[in-house]
Amino acid sequence: MKGFLRVFIGIVLVALCSCGSKPSEQCAGEEATAVAVAEPRYAYGIAIDSFRVDTCQVQAGETLSGILNRHGLTAGQRRALQPFLNKHPELVAIREGNCYYTFRSDTALNYYAYRLNNRETLIASLMDSLYIWCDTLPLRTERKQAEFTIASSLWQTIQSNHLPTELALELSEIYAWTINFFALQPGDSVRVLYDENYVEDSRTGIGRIYAAHFYHGKRWLPAYYMDQETMSPYLDSILQPVVSKQATGYYDEQGNSLRKTFLKAPLNYKRISSHFTYARKHPIYHVVRPHTGVDYAAPMGTPVVALGDGRVTMCQYKGGGGNTVKIRHNSTYETAYLHLQKFAKGIKTGVYVKQGEVIGYVGSTGSSTGPHLDFRVWKNGTPVNPLTLESPSAEPVPDDLREAYDQLAKHYNSLLVERP
Repeated sequence: MKGFLRVFIGIVLVALCSCGSKPSEQCAGEEATAVAVAEPRYAYGIAIDSFRVDTCQVQAGETLSGILNRHGLTAGQRRALQPFLNKHPELVAIREGNCYYTFRSDTALNYYAYRLNNRETLIASLMDSLYIWCDTLPLRTERKQAEFTIASSLWQTIQSNHLPTELALELSEIYAWTINFFALQPGDSVRVLYDENYVEDSRTGIGRIYAAHFYHGKRWLPAYYMDQETMSPYLDSILQPVVSKQATGYYDEQGNSLRKTFLKAPLNYKRISSHFTYARKHPIYHVVRPHTGVDYAAPMGTPVVALGDGRVTMCQYKGGGGNTVKIRHNSTYETAYLHLQKFAKGIKTGVYVKQGEVIGYVGSTGSSTGPHLDFRVWKNGTPVNPLTLESPSAEPVPDDLREAYDQLAKHYNSLLVERP
C-alpha cells in the first residue's frame, strides 16, 4: 500500500509541474533541461521532412511517363520536363527492378529520383525551377589478396572460394594471349593482388588487378601491371611522361608484354570437333580431304572475334564455307572464320578491325552438319595449325624504364609470395 501511494504521489507531482507552465518555465527545484530539436533530414540535397517520400520499384512494362502520371505529374510539368528528358535519355530508359523515389507535398509531385546503379541516382526537380542533376556516392577501394587452387574451371573455383566473379573475367583478359583457359588442369593455382570496390558498405565489383601469379603448364606465369601511377615511386620525374605514352599494361618478369599479336582462340567454345589434318574424311561428302583448320563446336550465335588487329579482305558467302570473314593481319599472317550465322554490324570488306572485336556469330552455313566455327590461319600463304601458332609479343618495357619496372615487379612479387 505504501509503495502504491509513493507512485501515485509521484504521478501527481509530475502532472502539477507540467500543467500550466510555459515552455520556458521550470518546476521549482528542477534544473533547466534543453529541449531536443530534431536535425532536418536530407536525401540528394532535398529536405525530405517537407515531403511524403515513397520508395518504389520499376515493374515489368512500366514507362517513365506512366510512373510520373500515376504519382500526380501535371500537364504543365510534363511539358516543361520534356526538353530535359531529351538530354537525359538514361532517365527515360528505366529498367525493371531498379528503384525510384517520389517526393510529394500536399498538392504536387515535387521531385522524382531514379537509381541508375549502386552509385548514381538521377534527380528531377519538378517545381518552378525545373532541372535534373546526378548524385554520385563516393567509391571506396580496399586492396585485397587471394590465393586458390583450380579444381575444375577458373569460374567455378572462384565462386566456390567466395571471391568476386569479376576476377575470372579479368584474369581471362590478362592471360588471354598466354593461357588456353579451356586446357586448365586440376592443381593449377593463382595468386592475385587487386582492388575491391565498395559504395557505403556494399561491394560493387573489383578495380584494377595489379599483379598475378598463375601456375599452369608446370611453371609460374607472372603478370605485373605497369602505368604512370604504379611506376611513380620508382621513377625520376623526367621519365614520368614516358610511361603514359609507351608502357601501360601487363608484363612478365622479363619485361615482355603479355599482350600478344594473336589471341589463343577466336571464341568461347565447348570442344574441338575437328583438328588440323591433311587426311580427314569429310562428314558430308565422305571423301578424304585436307582440313587445314580447327573446328570449334559452340552454340548457335556465339560471338566470334578477330584473333588480332587487321584488315578484312573477305566478307561474303563462300560456297561450302558459308558466310566467311577473312582478315589480313600483316605481311605474314592471315586468318579466316567460316560457317558464320551472320556478320557483325559494320563488318565488311576493307574495314580495319581490332583484336577481340566481334566480327560474326557461330552458325552452320555452307557445308556444315551443325553449329561450329571452322577457323583457319595462314603463315606466308601456307596453312598452319591454329593450336600450335606461336604468337610474337607486343613491345616490351622500354629500356629507359626497365630498372624502375624491375623494382615494381620485385615489390609485387614480394606481396604475392610473402602473403600475411
